[in-house]
Amino acid sequence: MSQNNKREKTESELKENRNKIIVRASIIGICANVLLAAFKAFIGILANSIAVILDAVNNLSDALSSVITIVGTKLAGKHPDKKHPFGYGRVEYLSAMVVAAIVLYAGITSFVESVKKIIHPEKADYSVLSLVIISVAIVVKIVLGKYVKGRGKKVHSSALEASGSDALFDAILSTSVLASAIIYMFSGLSLEAFVGVIISVIIIKSGLEMLVGTLDDILGQRADAELTKKIRSLVNEEKEVRGVYDLILNNYGPNKNLASLHVELPDTMNVEEVDILTRRIQVKVYRETGVIVTSVGVYSYNTKDDDAAHVRNKVMQTVLAHDWALQLHGFYIDMENKHMRFDVVVSFDMDPNEAVVILKNELNGIYPDYAVTIAPDLDAAD
Repeated sequence: MSQNNKREKTESELKENRNKIIVRASIIGICANVLLAAFKAFIGILANSIAVILDAVNNLSDALSSVITIVGTKLAGKHPDKKHPFGYGRVEYLSAMVVAAIVLYAGITSFVESVKKIIHPEKADYSVLSLVIISVAIVVKIVLGKYVKGRGKKVHSSALEASGSDALFDAILSTSVLASAIIYMFSGLSLEAFVGVIISVIIIKSGLEMLVGTLDDILGQRADAELTKKIRSLVNEEKEVRGVYDLILNNYGPNKNLASLHVELPDTMNVEEVDILTRRIQVKVYRETGVIVTSVGVYSYNTKDDDAAHVRNKVMQTVLAHDWALQLHGFYIDMENKHMRFDVVVSFDMDPNEAVVILKNELNGIYPDYAVTIAPDLDAAD
């Protein structure tokens, strides 16, 4: 079996196992939340408690969130096609956004209802049985939250992690409902409408945080520093490689990262040697990280002229004297034809075109006989 076929088979198996874990955890969440919502709604109606009823509504929204997570996972698992050659993995981010919107809506409506109860209070009537059921619900939510969140972290599912975090929040909220009920039973002081407001605010905050996190995933975030560090380390293990630069990670869904990078190699290597090396790099990085390296660019460095090293050091000293110049790489100088070229990573607080003009003027002053070509690079990865 070829390396590509092995890779495709491994990807398919990982995706299938991941989808099974997400669906199984979501189904467990749906069943638990529907049962909890039914019990809490029954208790809330009997006890005339807005806090318990809102807690039930929150459980119901969690069940709906789990349904959306399953649908999103199924859609994201579709195979790539001509229209979407990188697959449908990003659908999971859209489903996570829908989950966040549902949580946000539940929080806002709960807040409105709680404020109404503060303005027009109604007497509650709790029983010992209702307190026992709420206590059991708290334990169930803690266990469910840890389980779902753990599954989400294992398979890198933001929607599943969000559902797990929300379940743990629910346990805290239910605890506050239980506390207010006990206080009311022993003192006659009704705090449940105010507790409902607190619950609503926490739900709204949770929904907003989930929404912002999902938007970051869709817009594209800075690559994970640990992952980029590991990729650079793996590539630098190759004895011919003197540096790894321009590492760009493009995310097409959970566990679906495509990368491109440049390596600096001696100018004595031929095309065949470079081809063997780059293919070895691609296999190694995928095997160790699961990241697919789609392209490996090459920078050459001078090995035939000692004067080139002195020029390189002087140029690097000049460039890196600026705070906005984060890195210089890909330096090569043609002493015979009087031409030097390199890339410079420019920070986001400096205009790249302006940076190139400044550096060219400085280097033309030091090396007036040389043509200087500078390519500004994006500070895309650590």
